[in-house]
Amino acid sequence: MFTEFTGRPTTRSAAALSAVGLLGLATLLAFCLDSQVSLTSLAMVYLLAVVVAAYLLDWVASAATAVAAVTALNFLFVPPRWTFEVESRDHLIALSAMLVVSLVISHLARGLRREAALARLNEQRAQQLQWLATELGAAQTPQEVCELGRRALLQAFAGPVLLVGLDPDGSMQTEPSVPSLVRQGLQQCVKENAVLGPGTGRWPGLNAWYLPMGNAEETLGVVQVQPARAGDNEGRLHAAALVALLGQALLRLRLNRAVLAAQGEAQRQHLLNTFLAAISHDLRTPLAAITGAATSLQTQGERLSHASRERLMGSIVSEATYLNTLAENTLHLTRLTSQQTMLPLQWESLEELVGTAVARIRQRDPDRRISTRVQPGLPLVRAEPVLMGRLLANLLDNALHYSDGPVEVTAQAGPAELSLCVKDRGRGLTEELKARLFLPFSRGDHTGLRGAGLGLAVCHAIASAHGGRLSARNRKGGGAAFCLTLTLEPQPDLSEAMP
Repeated sequence: MFTEFTGRPTTRSAAALSAVGLLGLATLLAFCLDSQVSLTSLAMVYLLAVVVAAYLLDWVASAATAVAAVTALNFLFVPPRWTFEVESRDHLIALSAMLVVSLVISHLARGLRREAALARLNEQRAQQLQWLATELGAAQTPQEVCELGRRALLQAFAGPVLLVGLDPDGSMQTEPSVPSLVRQGLQQCVKENAVLGPGTGRWPGLNAWYLPMGNAEETLGVVQVQPARAGDNEGRLHAAALVALLGQALLRLRLNRAVLAAQGEAQRQHLLNTFLAAISHDLRTPLAAITGAATSLQTQGERLSHASRERLMGSIVSEATYLNTLAENTLHLTRLTSQQTMLPLQWESLEELVGTAVARIRQRDPDRRISTRVQPGLPLVRAEPVLMGRLLANLLDNALHYSDGPVEVTAQAGPAELSLCVKDRGRGLTEELKARLFLPFSRGDHTGLRGAGLGLAVCHAIASAHGGRLSARNRKGGGAAFCLTLTLEPQPDLSEAMP
């Protein structure tokens, strides 16, 4: 709660001692000046004590000091001395005027002190609102917003303070320890979307303020603040201002989530349109080639030479293989990027995965350019074998497609990671190509070479789905190396599986 250091006595006894001390000092000074100054000057000495008391003490103590000062002046210095009688009418008028002036000074000082305290409190509250607005601007989650709000409310009010958020369906989850009356107040506040409690005209019998978080159309949560006094309008307005900032922060976070979702959907639609356009283009060419070759074989098969028929059959097989690869890459990319896919991972031997993939690719590599160098005794990896085989096949196809030299497959394990690389001696990678290498439908400047630009994107998606990473770099002496890095996991106990 906001506190203010005033330097004033805080208890009745301290105030009484202060008043007695001020009157004692004034009396001592008056006795010292008694033989040298007039009675009017002595009255000014007591009046000075009254002014100091009005500045330092509360209304009751300062008023009592004013009455006591007039009484002491009359008893000690006004003739006849040491009595409460006043023999002169002038002295009576002077004492009466002094009493009135003293009381007026006490009253004015009280009002001035109250206004000054209110001004300082308002300044503190304005600074707190500014601080909270700044902190909420950096908040990223509703939990951070609620924690900042709780801290601010407990700084401004003695408490207790209760913040309750609403679920997306509008339901409210409260702790079982929350009293039923408090729970009813929270629910009614959400229902009316208005401030409830003392001084609000709504549910004045409550002992706390209930303030909704949100805007006029929607409530995102509700706050209970104690203590709540009916006459403390400034405090209620400050609580409402704090809660309004919290509501705006929650609305901002929800709006940000909606914007991100809309941007994601727009990006997905754009990717889908690009995907359909690219697929349509890449399907048309091989389908036309297959149709042409098949038509020639059907209509002119008997008139064609054996070599021509073999060439047409080879063209059909090659284009069908290309279509099959394109279809598989398309399905894998769609599966891995359209949703959070949980792969059915199982323990696999990397040597077997490499051997299977290389053996399959070598059927399309009559020059046998592929060589392997696999570290013996590699640990097992958790992988989905079909997808991992597709990743290796795509990397090897790429290396064979875009280079004429040897292609090397290496696999080795480190202390914490396992690395699988496919290396070629082709043209290497430009910096521009590296930046978009793993994006769908991204291709380098390879004039005359056919490709859809999906292979590396599928490889990148497969690596991410396995919790690994796929990187590319240029090799010394020319060529490129594509490396898959997987984190090693604790190895399974295979003793139970042994016969």
